[in-house]
Amino acid sequence: MSAGTKAHGMDGTLVEPDWPPLVLDEVHTLLRQYQGCDGPIEILSVSPRPFSAASVVKVGGRRIFVKRHHRDVRDKEGLLEEHRFLEYLWTQGADVPRVLAASSGETAIESGEWTYEVHESPAGIDLYEEAISWTPFRCASHAHAAGKALARLHQVARGFAEPPRRPRPLVASFTIFAAKDAAAEMNRYLAARPALGNYFQGRSNCDEALELLAPFHAELLPLIPALAPLWTHNDLHASNLFWSDATDQAQAAAVIDFGLADRTNAMHDLAHAIERNIVEWLTLVNDPAHPDAVAVHFDHLHALLEGYEQVRRLSAEEAAALAPMTALCHAEFALSESDYFLSVLHSEEKAPMAAEGWLVGHARWFHNAAGRRLMDALRRWADERKPSATGAARP
Repeated sequence: MSAGTKAHGMDGTLVEPDWPPLVLDEVHTLLRQYQGCDGPIEILSVSPRPFSAASVVKVGGRRIFVKRHHRDVRDKEGLLEEHRFLEYLWTQGADVPRVLAASSGETAIESGEWTYEVHESPAGIDLYEEAISWTPFRCASHAHAAGKALARLHQVARGFAEPPRRPRPLVASFTIFAAKDAAAEMNRYLAARPALGNYFQGRSNCDEALELLAPFHAELLPLIPALAPLWTHNDLHASNLFWSDATDQAQAAAVIDFGLADRTNAMHDLAHAIERNIVEWLTLVNDPAHPDAVAVHFDHLHALLEGYEQVRRLSAEEAAALAPMTALCHAEFALSESDYFLSVLHSEEKAPMAAEGWLVGHARWFHNAAGRRLMDALRRWADERKPSATGAARP
């Protein structure tokens, strides 16, 4: 492992990575399979993201992005689910990186225990390269630009009609609270992931989360028929955007990292953007006894929503769904991340952070004063915009 290589830890600190960084010989062997990528290679950066190994690489006078996954996280078919979505978006003119194909025509390359993918480097600059999820935008104008970028992505994605992904670690799906009987759907979710199901045997985390989230589920249920199914990004943090420049007026130039993508709906995706950028959850990780100390950036929230609606107007039902969806959206990914810790890393030491701290802790926070203020702000926003809503989302 390279000296000094660090990854983002679950509490916001830098830690030793779970996966070894890419090395020159490995990258050279991989890129020999790609036309025009067999010249001198330079590894320009090492990504601090924790779930894979990735680097920006210079080869043949251009920059590309190389990412390596353990096959238990993404096998070939798992990556192809993402690549088909990305290829569709790219062909429709979306601002996303193009997935490169090897000379064989394959975009997902398996070698031993690893699966690789290679992308063109997108336009713009990686302004938030070191930013961790659950940290805010630099300014409200960046939040506004992110909202516009997400709305544009949703407009383009409407024609992609593939079914939801198969059960895999690290996917932000929407099945449990999309169902009328959330407890039964939770049991089906756990049964499809044996390591996760075994871990929760004798533990009350899931029951407690279901009880805490039941009021938001009840609020969302009558609105679900108005939420059209859509393949979505599900992780639109500022660090998953490339930016036009480094100023406060920068626009989002490209959306990257579709690893959590799945068939959900637009409000699930927008709720994730709120959850990832607007609430400083890392405060709760480091000081769980004081949930009201968790900062909520309301100016960024309203800028994000204004930017989104500048491109795509929400229906009244979609707007009303956003508050409960924001409380619910992280629960399924918390379970998926727990499954990653258990079934891939085989770490019962790391699993409680997601299974208790995030699944239950986040759900509990929405019943505290700070969480209620966020819910009230979203409901008030939905009510105040009703007179100008058309009842149907703008295409």
